[in-house]
Amino acid sequence: MNTSPPAPVAAATAAGRFPPAGVQAVVFDVVGTLVEPWPPVAVAYEQAALRHGIACEATTIAARFAAAWRRQEMVDAAAVPAFATSRAREVGRWRAIVADVFSDAPQSEAVFAELWEHFAAAAAWRPLAAGSELVHEALRAGTAVVLASNFDERLLTIAPRIEPLSLAGHVFASSELGWRKPAPEFFREVEARLGHEPGELLLVGDDLELDVAAARRAGWRSLQIG
Repeated sequence: MNTSPPAPVAAATAAGRFPPAGVQAVVFDVVGTLVEPWPPVAVAYEQAALRHGIACEATTIAARFAAAWRRQEMVDAAAVPAFATSRAREVGRWRAIVADVFSDAPQSEAVFAELWEHFAAAAAWRPLAAGSELVHEALRAGTAVVLASNFDERLLTIAPRIEPLSLAGHVFASSELGWRKPAPEFFREVEARLGHEPGELLLVGDDLELDVAAARRAGWRSLQIG
């Protein structure tokens, strides 16, 4: 049996201890870093749509979803201030994405309502091995583990119900922070709530721009996995 740590963990620890010296808290992104949707998003959308009389293959849904996601990111980037958010904005984002995916079909509102509840359940998510191991590494080192995500406030109900999310001491969702990554205000708000300086925080995430680059611009350390 292979007992070697996952590649991202091995890479993170190869140059020294994880977390690095001086880090007071490891702040983890959530989706794509610690958990992933299961079944995959396109399959969940396909199944929900079929229950409401919409036939659309998962491959088509995946392409439409990616395009709809990009459109909503552009909306946030163009907002004043950029990447400000709220619970209402996050509900509106997902309603617009579902409507785009299903071409504004009359049933799309019912599909949206079902999918909103689906992804609010812990059963819709499964843990990712590499991120989970880094959570345990941080805890073994006696370092605080924090979640800070562009996920909305549904995260607050999911996190206590699934490992490794349940191991975090603090959980911050974009809609209650008032900002989405890559806004610098997202990072400033997390710092204020934790009471730490930027250099004392390490962001672990899967997205090169939203997680790694944005954290570094904010003065944090960062590590990409996934």
